[in-house]
Amino acid sequence: MTSWVGRTAAEIAAAVREKRATPREVVAEHLARIERLDERVGAFRVVRAEAALAEAEEVGARGDLGELPLAGVPVAVKDNLAVRGEANRVGTEATPDTPAEADHVVVARLRAAGAVVVGLTNVPELCVFGTTEGVHGTSRNPWDTSRTAGGSSGGSAAAVAAGLVPLALGNDGMGSLRIPAANCGLVTLKPGSGVVPAGISDSDWFGMSENGPLATTVEDTRLLLSVIADTEFARDTPATLDVAVSLRSPLAGVTVSAPYANAVREAAGLLIKAGHQVRRADPPYPLSLGFTSLSTWTAGTSVDAAGLDPRLLARRTRVHAAVGRRFVKTVRTGRARQELRERLEPFFAEHDVLVMPALARRSPKSEPWHERGWLRNVLINTNYSPLTPPWNLTGWPAMSVPLGTLPSGAPTAVQLVARPGSETVLLEVAEELERRQPWQRTAPLD
Repeated sequence: MTSWVGRTAAEIAAAVREKRATPREVVAEHLARIERLDERVGAFRVVRAEAALAEAEEVGARGDLGELPLAGVPVAVKDNLAVRGEANRVGTEATPDTPAEADHVVVARLRAAGAVVVGLTNVPELCVFGTTEGVHGTSRNPWDTSRTAGGSSGGSAAAVAAGLVPLALGNDGMGSLRIPAANCGLVTLKPGSGVVPAGISDSDWFGMSENGPLATTVEDTRLLLSVIADTEFARDTPATLDVAVSLRSPLAGVTVSAPYANAVREAAGLLIKAGHQVRRADPPYPLSLGFTSLSTWTAGTSVDAAGLDPRLLARRTRVHAAVGRRFVKTVRTGRARQELRERLEPFFAEHDVLVMPALARRSPKSEPWHERGWLRNVLINTNYSPLTPPWNLTGWPAMSVPLGTLPSGAPTAVQLVARPGSETVLLEVAEELERRQPWQRTAPLD
């Protein structure tokens, strides 16, 4: 009997379309793995075992089965996106335990493409921080369960890295796809503004939050992105690109550790061998970037927390929202973000792609960070993940791609950034890196 656990989404969908596998058997195998391993990983808040098997049967009976791009593929969905029949808790007790009446548009697109939602994944409260723990569970890095999976799409990343599902849906407002993907050895792409429908919480964090895929290969990333964007990101013959390589942290005073700097140097070498023009060049980040990031981050939480019972929120969330209240009006103008775009546009007119570290250092220990003080959380987040926020502030596409390892054997990663409309270019560069230096796709948990 063929096992479908550990196979890519593209392989599974092809097998289901060709009647070499049924959606039910594929989903059942993945549910069995979730039951066996998720206690160690903490990826899921809720597993939809019965509902998923019933929905798999429905997919198998569809007359258009042979045309479905995600035929029978089990997927996990981040618990801040509506899934019909399931409560959308966003990592907190302050939200109502009321089943959603309809799917979020990107979830509906997954289902229309033949995917089966097997569960909703853990997030930190209101998706604020870069570690995932709280009242609904703690998500650990499957490569090193003593450490956090990252956040806020930590549960989704842990699910894919542990082989519990081949694909997951997450979103990214300050790095919430790229941070856990980098920790867990996955590929992700935060699309540019308007490429994929957002509709995440009340404000989309002033338009910074974007829905995106978490996968183990570039092919699967391209596949899921195409489905949720309702646009095909077709392969193209890679052109010779002007690639900028930077090891500089956007945040003054935060340095990049050796493993992540080495990953960038390694990526640069691979792209030189591929024939691209590669040179050292640092984006002209303004000194004000740290303040812009903090004020926007906290203001977004302030908007999301409005109307929720503060007594049911963790102290770190309450403080974060309180700090942000004074910035909401200023952040809404978008002036600081527009000034940042104008400052960085000449750099991206000169360079097609920027290669930089995805993280500054490895993820923190998996601890009850939701019980720690606000300042301690902000400092731990800032010191390990200062490299992702600029690309939410600008609204430009950015990827995380596995490359290299930590001394522990856990993966490191690089971040790829490009100007608006360059998602296909980023996918081509990522595929070039994957082809020249393939990575181990899932953590060795068995």
